Amino acid sequence: GDGRFRFVHRHAAKPPVSTRPDRELIDEAFGLGVPRDHGRSRKLRRVRESRSLQFIGLDTQKRPQWMTPRAARAWARMRDAAARDGVTLQVVSAFRGVEYQLGIIKRKIERGLSMSEILRVSAAPGFSEHHSGRAFDLTTPGFAALEEEFENSDAFAWLRKNAKKFGFRMSYPKRNPHGIAYEPWHWCWHAR
Repeated sequence: GDGRFRFVHRHAAKPPVSTRPDRELIDEAFGLGVPRDHGRSRKLRRVRESRSLQFIGLDTQKRPQWMTPRAARAWARMRDAAARDGVTLQVVSAFRGVEYQLGIIKRKIERGLSMSEILRVSAAPGFSEHHSGRAFDLTTPGFAALEEEFENSDAFAWLRKNAKKFGFRMSYPKRNPHGIAYEPWHWCWHAR
């Protein structure tokens, strides 16, 4: 085989699950300033980190990405249907463990952001749908990743019309009850 396949295969063998217990990581997030009532006040449920993950390919930055097996199959069907309609859907980020989410929070604190600013655009560790292995952030060629401009793409129009057929829903529409910024790129699979 070619070297590229070996690279993908070698890196795809182990999903990036947390090495420390969720409770310990969440307590550390509280210590950094995540409010202890975060879930209740934001109407967010605690999300367990999935341990059953399937490799779904590389993201836009050539990093391996993972989803639960059923969500991965639904993603493949949806991506292929979009392609048949001339729409390219690309993964920016899929599964993220609690430990990885804590790292995101720490990096944003280091950049000088306040916890309220951070929690407007990033879920607190333990509350991210990415932990479930059923959520991902999408983009399409010609649009900046993780930017509202995605709503002006043919890909977003296609998702609004078709994603539900495959079990996916946009999690954070405008004026969502969780106080999280509008994320037209963030979709989550819900078993039917």
